[in-house]
Amino acid sequence: MTAGLPDPAGFPDCPVCAYAVTGTARLCSDCAGRTLRPVADSRCPVCSQAVAPGRPCGNRLCALPVSQRGFSRVDAVAVYSGALRDKIHRLKYDGAHGWALIFGRLLVGWMESHPEQMEGVDHVVGNPTAPGRQPIQHIEAIMDAAYTEDVTRAFPLSPPGAHRLIKKTETPRSANKSLDDKRAAATAHATALTWTGDRADIKGATILLVDDVFTSGSQLQHVALRLQASGAAEVRGLVLARVPWGG
Repeated sequence: MTAGLPDPAGFPDCPVCAYAVTGTARLCSDCAGRTLRPVADSRCPVCSQAVAPGRPCGNRLCALPVSQRGFSRVDAVAVYSGALRDKIHRLKYDGAHGWALIFGRLLVGWMESHPEQMEGVDHVVGNPTAPGRQPIQHIEAIMDAAYTEDVTRAFPLSPPGAHRLIKKTETPRSANKSLDDKRAAATAHATALTWTGDRADIKGATILLVDDVFTSGSQLQHVALRLQASGAAEVRGLVLARVPWGG
């Protein structure tokens, strides 16, 4: 196994372990789990932030009731650091599309490895990006890859081109902004979202909302609240990477 995540220039070779990408998503996820920085064993049960045993989480959202927080909990595949942070940037800002394949496999592998967190989930949807986002609609690319990797159709993922949650217009981005600006951007983002499926599909549903990175959770909160307002009974979160506070 190589250290870190080298560039996926040699597909179909796996950029994690350099073997051909022919194994299961579960195998890919387990392999990456030995390379990426894992989420701490002692962590907040709501937002997955590392906390000292017996200490409360410092995230203000975690103290709110679910009716105000929006999501019931957020799980993370790994910590946002090192190779994972770099390769998420490669996909989002350089358009290195090959990483969508790997991230899609990691998501499906995580879902296969955590049946208890997947129990009762009716829809797995991505936190969408706007049409024409440059250089790539990275969330849609990851979700399309996840659908392809779920060869047994074990999970309620949407097929490519038929995403249940879409964003119609671009809104201000929150990266490198103040907390107040991030909250304003999160509100604008959630307002721009539309549920494309039948209204009966969301009424009373449990939704797993997927994103690439979780920092404070403000955007996930506003999207989850919008889904609840549309009829969802519960919104859980799953992210590729949890940003470590103070790390």
